[in-house]
This record gives sequence, structure tokens and C-alpha cells, in this order.
Amino acid sequence: MNNSIVTEFMILGLTQNPELQGVLFIVFLCIYLVAFFGNGLIIIVIIYNTTLHTPMYVFLLALAIVDIICTTSIIPKMLGTMLTSGKSISYGSCMSQLFFFTWSLGAEMVLFTTMAYDRYVAICFPLRYSTIMNHHMCVALLSIAMVIAVTNSWVHTGLILNLTFCGPNNIDHFFCEIPPLLSLSCSPVRINEVMVYVADISLAIGDFSLTCLSYGFIIAAILHIRTAEGKRKAFSTCSSHLIVVSLYYCPVIYTYIRPASSYSFERDKVIAALYTLVTPTLNPIVYSLRNKEMQTGIQKVFAFLKH
Repeated sequence: MNNSIVTEFMILGLTQNPELQGVLFIVFLCIYLVAFFGNGLIIIVIIYNTTLHTPMYVFLLALAIVDIICTTSIIPKMLGTMLTSGKSISYGSCMSQLFFFTWSLGAEMVLFTTMAYDRYVAICFPLRYSTIMNHHMCVALLSIAMVIAVTNSWVHTGLILNLTFCGPNNIDHFFCEIPPLLSLSCSPVRINEVMVYVADISLAIGDFSLTCLSYGFIIAAILHIRTAEGKRKAFSTCSSHLIVVSLYYCPVIYTYIRPASSYSFERDKVIAALYTLVTPTLNPIVYSLRNKEMQTGIQKVFAFLKH
């Protein structure tokens, strides 16, 4: 229920400097194009190549879809505010943006954990992999990820909808996120802060711990590989995955574990860019485009398009 007097918000963006806005517009347009077409290519390649219809690539497909939704819910509006003087966003559009971003945030965290578990089973139990990670297990894991993401998003968006916004209406951020909205509320936000804290502990820290645990077992298994080249390749893959996962989880944990009164928006806007813009752009490169099977699949798609 909308209890607010405010009918629209003003998104202040990353900076008020006109010269910097021009540079940032080009930078973020490039980031969005790389994220959109990189993840879009992954979706097309996995759907087109039946040899990639395996659990690992199904999870990558889901991650690519989530990344497109995440970046598309934020960047086009952000680019619009940089390009024109119109910085306003309606109350309804702001709540929609918040819902889709919060959904993608929850989905991405659970998918990272699911993908780490998939790799753990593949490397630590190779002979039992096809039995453990069967069709039913894949559907169950994806369903759990979506249910958690939707529940998380509905809870936080619903709690924000119950707040009263009576002014000011300036969002000191580049999109509608929970912390800046809580700072504008005229009504108590204690319940919101408690639920954000609970979600941060259970989803962000919980998933990050499980992901690190899976990679810990994977690294232990890699140490038993006899060939130096095999170890090098495996460690290279694991380290790049862990860097991307850490770039996502650490800023999220830092942002949402604190009460609204302690936010420093100038600093936190830069931190938010890591998990909203940078990670969705890196995911296609780190998880897929360096993969030989994906490279073969991309070549097949381009060969098909030529004909």
C-alpha cells in the first residue's frame, strides 16, 4: 500500500559534475553493452548447442539471464538521467526498479553457491556426477534459487511500500536501492533494517561461506592432481571464479549489514557500482568466454549465422 505524499523521486546520480557526467555516460554505456551482448551471447550459444545442455551450462544460462535483468533494470535509466536534465522517476517505477534489482541480487547470490556446488561435485565426485546432478536435481536447485530470490524481493519491496515518504525526495544514488530509500522515510525503518540485516546474514554471508567451502574442497582435490599443467589450469580457473565472487559478495555484505544512519552515499555509490555494474560484465568473461566448450559453441553459432 502506498502511504506516501511523494509521487516521484529525483535521482541525483553518481556525480553532479557536468564534465564527469559525459565521461561516465560513455563508460557506463560501454559497460552495459558489454554486459548485455556478452550475456546475450551466452544465452544464445547455450540454447543453440545441445552439447551444452548440462547442469553447469544451465546454471550459467540462468546467471546470464539474471545479469541482463539486473543491468537493464538500472543502467538505461541511469544513462537517461546523465544525458538529459530529467532526473525524476515515478514512485511506481522506483518500486519496480527496487523489486527487480533485489530479485536479481538474491538470485545471483544463490546461483553462485549452486554453481560452486556443481563444480565441487564434478571435481570431487566425477564418477557420481551424472547421478547426483541429474535433471531433477537441476530443476530443484534452480527452483530453490528463484523462490529465495522472489521471497527476498517481495519482503523488502513490501516493507518499503509500507513506509511514508513526505519529503525530501532526492535519492543520493544512481538507482532506487534500499539504503537511500530508508534514509528518506518519514516513518520508522527499524523493521526494514532488521530484515535487511537478516537477509545479509543468511543470504550474503551464508551463500558466500558455502561458496568458499565448496571451492575449499575443490582446491584440496586439485592439490592431488599429479601434472603441474593440470594444477596450473585448475588453480587459474578457481582463482578467477573466487575473485569475481568476492567482488560481488564483499560489497553487498558491507552495504547491507549497516543501519541506514551510517551510510555515506558518496562512498557507497562507488561500492554499489561493483555489484550492480562490474560483476555482471565480468561474469560472461570469467565463467564462459574463457571456456573451450563455450568458444566452440560460439564458433558454431557464428558459422550458422554466416549460412
